[in-house]
Amino acid sequence: FYYIIRLCLEKILLQCILQSRTLSGADAINALRPFYFAVHPDFFGQHPKEREVNENSLKRLNGYLENLQKPGFHSFKPTQLTFYVREREPNSSNVQESFSASGFRAVSFTLHTRDLLSTVLDILNSCSLSTEHIQSLNMSSQSHKEAKSTVNRPIKWDKTYYSFTGFKDPDEELEQAPRVETTLISWLDDNEASAVKKLKKSLPLRKELERLKFDLSHQLQLSDIRWQRSWGIAHRCSQLHSLGRLVQQRPEVLKNVKGRTVVFTDRSGMSAAGHIMLGTMDVHHHWTKIFERLPNYYKLQKRLMLLEDRISQLLGGIQVIYIEELQPLLTLEEYYETLDSFYNKLCDSRLPFHPRSLRGLQMILESDRYSPSLHEFGHFMIPTVCDPATLQWFIFAKAQEARENLKRKEKMMITEKELMDTSTEKFSLDRLYKEPGVSSAQMIDCCKRLLEESLPYLHGMHLCISHFYSVLQDGDLCIPWNWK
Repeated sequence: FYYIIRLCLEKILLQCILQSRTLSGADAINALRPFYFAVHPDFFGQHPKEREVNENSLKRLNGYLENLQKPGFHSFKPTQLTFYVREREPNSSNVQESFSASGFRAVSFTLHTRDLLSTVLDILNSCSLSTEHIQSLNMSSQSHKEAKSTVNRPIKWDKTYYSFTGFKDPDEELEQAPRVETTLISWLDDNEASAVKKLKKSLPLRKELERLKFDLSHQLQLSDIRWQRSWGIAHRCSQLHSLGRLVQQRPEVLKNVKGRTVVFTDRSGMSAAGHIMLGTMDVHHHWTKIFERLPNYYKLQKRLMLLEDRISQLLGGIQVIYIEELQPLLTLEEYYETLDSFYNKLCDSRLPFHPRSLRGLQMILESDRYSPSLHEFGHFMIPTVCDPATLQWFIFAKAQEARENLKRKEKMMITEKELMDTSTEKFSLDRLYKEPGVSSAQMIDCCKRLLEESLPYLHGMHLCISHFYSVLQDGDLCIPWNWK
């Protein structure tokens, strides 16, 4: 009985301690180490869909954490996040091996807290990760300086000590230890056979995919069919077969899709770019509802375009754009709400922009940033929470640089395409492409260095320029843009 009371008191005391103090940014990072280790995209190299979900969610999470640390920042919107969390193997004692090779689970949660401590606890609890280590953060941060200068200071022996005693000098051992670094040639040596085997196995399915895509695009008069995630070929064929069955069963509901782009993604609706989104986890009933709602979506899209024009007029003619590759995948409703909120803020501030003074410039709105920035391609990246006065000063200060970047963008895009074509031809690649996270400058640098090499391994392969090494399930080779 007394033991139970003691446990309860200790639990209450821990909660009081946690609630009575705040975490610093460094404390938050330390507290979230188990979480980062469980969801980091680098551990999902063989699972491109899950890796991309975690990459996008981490960007949004980092933006949320960054905003929490901004002084005087109080405007928060609930942020829903989804992560694939690697599962621990129950009998493993080694931290590096405590996760199974392919086991993971999807976890979704919504952040609505206004301080770092509560946010960190919510994240760890949502992912079923321990929070015990947070109790020691206060003591460790308070005693850090003392511990650094006294208790944990390692003894630094003179070199003569090691020569006299015969003991090994740890510093010298560290310097002489061979540093094994993965190189492009060594990685291709190890992985070419596996990639070729997977690629040959996928060839019949690749032909089937092209046939299905062509037939559906022609039958429905679609502009294009795309996939948001890097799903495997078999998965994509299955999705097209599902769409084909719906066309046969309910041809009347697809009468309004002419000229549109269909995107298979995580949820159904219409995207901010005006594409028809078909959620891969939804059944035909959900897809049918989306197709039936298309006339209403088209009306909302017209209202959205009018709202973009009004914002443009208030900001001296700067064009509001949405770039799929650089922004989160938003529904039409979500993007309209973002534009409407930003428009109302501009109306209230009455910024003195001269009409048409910023014509030719472009901007995108982002909900997960705090400060404005200028992209290498010349468009402004403006946070929806940006102070109007800060916005005005930043645009005026960067307008000339933005125009120069826009001109440079055209040349860069031409150079990138030429280098990709040359690389494809030189190495006899079946396909060369890049992930959305790889910039044009990075792609240009990568191709230039590739063209200096002799790489017979790449003949007939599908090569993806990414941020890490991986062989995808259908034989595509992924290499980092900054390969060694």
